[in-house]
Amino acid sequence: MALSNHIAIAGIHTVRAALTHGGEGVSEVWLKDRRHDRRLAEIAALAHEMGVVVCRVMRAGLDDAAAGANHQGVLAWVRAPVARRETDLGAIFDNTQRPPLLLILDGVQDPHNLGACLRTADATGVQALIAPKDKAVGLTAVACKVASGAARTVPYIQVTNLSRTVAGLKERGIWLIGTAAEATAGLFETDLTGPLALVLGGEGKGLRRLTRERCDLLVRLPMLGTVDSLNVSVAAGICLYEVLRQRRSILNHKGAEEKTTNHANFRE
Repeated sequence: MALSNHIAIAGIHTVRAALTHGGEGVSEVWLKDRRHDRRLAEIAALAHEMGVVVCRVMRAGLDDAAAGANHQGVLAWVRAPVARRETDLGAIFDNTQRPPLLLILDGVQDPHNLGACLRTADATGVQALIAPKDKAVGLTAVACKVASGAARTVPYIQVTNLSRTVAGLKERGIWLIGTAAEATAGLFETDLTGPLALVLGGEGKGLRRLTRERCDLLVRLPMLGTVDSLNVSVAAGICLYEVLRQRRSILNHKGAEEKTTNHANFRE
């Protein structure tokens, strides 16, 4: 029986990730009845360690709850992550010691893309993912499954007026960089080390006009083949890891300078 205010996530890797990275959000783990193998035993042991109820369920029950997903004999009921509000951004900024890094998705409607973006956002240190409420997918079961726990670690901010939100970010001194195929500036030639919000458009249509006009700069990704665009989650991954590369390079360079200076002082 489904748990109220919960979503089912299915599959061995997904359930293990949920228990490992967000066990407090897992209420029950369902394992296929009469199946006893090492991988399911490991999940059961991990669930018991986290204080999560483990139930043995017939195959039909797992099939119904998984709604067509390949459950591999296991699923977990997790409390559905709750989207946050625009007013939560202030606290997020106050609690970070690094230059702000935000990801804005303008009209992404595929839950697989949202989940993949959340997962990459977690990996690259994004402090919040911002998206409009209308004409955009929310934190669905599919998005949470693909995110593999990142739907709980990366604040998902839903806003009623994305253009107004973007204007507010600019007032905070955050640089807005959008992606567009026709842009003249290249991603790899752009300084991404300061306070930054990356803005990517939805599937097919890209950035909406008002969002595009609010951006401080539009950049393009180099395309050397015959295709003229990339999946939004792939583009987000490329952009975010370029931010990470540049910021680490700056930190390493500063660290080398500090070590050189300290060594010189020590010699004196």
